[in-house]
Amino acid sequence: MKVIIVGAGTGGMCLAHGLRRAGIEVAVHERDRTRTTGLHGYRVGISPNGARALKACLDPELFATFVATTAAPYDTLAMLTERYRTLLTMSFDDLPHTGGAPEDREHNVSRMTLRQVLFTGMEDVIAFDRRFAHYEQHPDGRVTAFFDDGSSDTGDLLVGADGAGSRVRRQYLPHATHTETGLVGIGGKTLLTGGTEALLPEPVRNGFGMYFDRRGQFGITHVMRMPWGTSTGVGVTERELVDRWPGLRFDNTTDHVSWAITTSRTLAPADVLEREGADLVALAGELSAGWDARWLELIAASDPGAAVALSIRTADPVPAWTPSTVTMIGDAIHTMTPGRGAGANTALRDARELRDRLVRVRDGELSLLAAVGEYEDLMRRYSSLAVRESLEFMNDDGTARRPLIGPLSVLAQRTGLRVVGRIPAAKRRMARGFQKVRDSELV
Repeated sequence: MKVIIVGAGTGGMCLAHGLRRAGIEVAVHERDRTRTTGLHGYRVGISPNGARALKACLDPELFATFVATTAAPYDTLAMLTERYRTLLTMSFDDLPHTGGAPEDREHNVSRMTLRQVLFTGMEDVIAFDRRFAHYEQHPDGRVTAFFDDGSSDTGDLLVGADGAGSRVRRQYLPHATHTETGLVGIGGKTLLTGGTEALLPEPVRNGFGMYFDRRGQFGITHVMRMPWGTSTGVGVTERELVDRWPGLRFDNTTDHVSWAITTSRTLAPADVLEREGADLVALAGELSAGWDARWLELIAASDPGAAVALSIRTADPVPAWTPSTVTMIGDAIHTMTPGRGAGANTALRDARELRDRLVRVRDGELSLLAAVGEYEDLMRRYSSLAVRESLEFMNDDGTARRPLIGPLSVLAQRTGLRVVGRIPAAKRRMARGFQKVRDSELV
């Protein structure tokens, strides 16, 4: 059995590792030209769902390298107004699965670092500069993927892991569409120094901050203290892993603050997605007019080259389809908003679930089509929950900007958060809700 994977993102590479460890032939085709093309150093949270998938699919030493190269864990999650007034604080000790074995807890990860970890040892599996064009399914049950450079590859199963704009999905399920949420996000990175740390509210200097303004906009900050910096350090065993990890030279190993502001498309200029660099950083500052001066200074101090803007979309529900020799994982089939931080983790779970069933094909327990169908049935169930709950957290209905109702809705939101913050049982329920779609054991 040979599996062709289109896309070398988080889910695709996790699947590739899992298949290779299981002795199943796998080939990955990636559109970027090199292993470092298009890398962004933004933070991604790997939940127990994602960590268990990585543990299952990666060889033990590489999983240990993943753990050793994650940032320091958070102390606090805080929700604040745009003027830095605290609405609610929550210790990460109150969140489910924040301790215990590495595969049972949360990890703060640089996307760049995770990508390089997943490329390690897979040089002979990945073909770069391959942009998928189309596929053909053959009478003998095999499938061929064709690429824009004229090359092709034939195998028994084609897996689309090519992200929200998936060309595989466009051909296979052309009726699987996306809906715009009406929101757009601008993100950036600021070097973490004594001066920039002072620009953050005290509760989130070792944690995650969420900021809500009166127009329905919200911001986030993630403080990333990397383990190879002088501020945290790593143990001897972890140091040895990092020293011999070939992907380390591609990473930016400095501590930093990852920030973002999400706003309505009605508030942003029409060309927001075309802006970049210093112009985009300046726009983030303009949208934040009236926010605490320290927030504005934090944005102004960021690296213009790291600024990025994106439209926030969500996948529309798709009726079940008949399984075949083509399937999909991750954003290619269930794009979701970043509202619950579940996108990467759901993709990793996809990889593990599909790998498990393909191993059963290898062992003669399932036919290939039965394995694909079983995976797709399960994937549709858990991903639909993640898509729905992520959308509930990030959807622009314009209420906050309506003349009379707007101020009342903002007041109600802030009062509600303050009340929850004072009732331990309510705060525990909120904490559990945050984790529900990020950890399958809580569903």
